[in-house]
Amino acid sequence: MQTLINNIFAISKDIRYVAIYHDGQLASSERPGLANTSASESDKYEELLVNPAILTLAIQRENIDCGGCRFVLIRYGNFFEYVAPIRGGHISVGLELHADPLTLTQKINEHIEQNDNHST
Repeated sequence: MQTLINNIFAISKDIRYVAIYHDGQLASSERPGLANTSASESDKYEELLVNPAILTLAIQRENIDCGGCRFVLIRYGNFFEYVAPIRGGHISVGLELHADPLTLTQKINEHIEQNDNHST
């Protein structure tokens, strides 16, 4: 998981945070020196409770007639949060507000798809 986290950070300096929840294990990392960060305990519960719930709702909706759920993009006050399902869990990536989130999510998706251990 750490290799994928490092590869995602290498995509852009606009990536603030990366977390992977896979088969009951959570690995996460934050870029050093960031302003307006969330508390690590808050991040932990977001990954264990909030993001899986959001993905469950989006995936159940897509199963009706939407053609698939690739990812969810959330606009918080201080950053964007990209959340995508992977086999056995999800990946979550925090992005700077000034970043182009759709361009970055495309690059992030490419890294996820190239990683055999974590692709959907």
